[in-house]
Amino acid sequence: MIHPSYVELMKVVNNDVAIGEEPVVNSRYSIVIAAAKRARQLIAGADPLVPNSYGKKPLSIAVEELYDGDVKILSEDEKEKVTE
Repeated sequence: MIHPSYVELMKVVNNDVAIGEEPVVNSRYSIVIAAAKRARQLIAGADPLVPNSYGKKPLSIAVEELYDGDVKILSEDEKEKVTE
């Protein structure tokens, strides 16, 4: 079993969303895609953002980074602001 669970990850990722706003993550699929994307970045040589990552698999590191808030999933609106 993966720890933290999808539900816990979704709560952490959506934690900064104000009441009445659309949550950043609406489904488990979004969490899986974000973790997989970050794991691919780690495999490609990106530095892990969590301590004691030696010996851990890239997906485990990616999930831990999401849970700790070291990596943020951007909403479509936030993506547009970054690219402007």
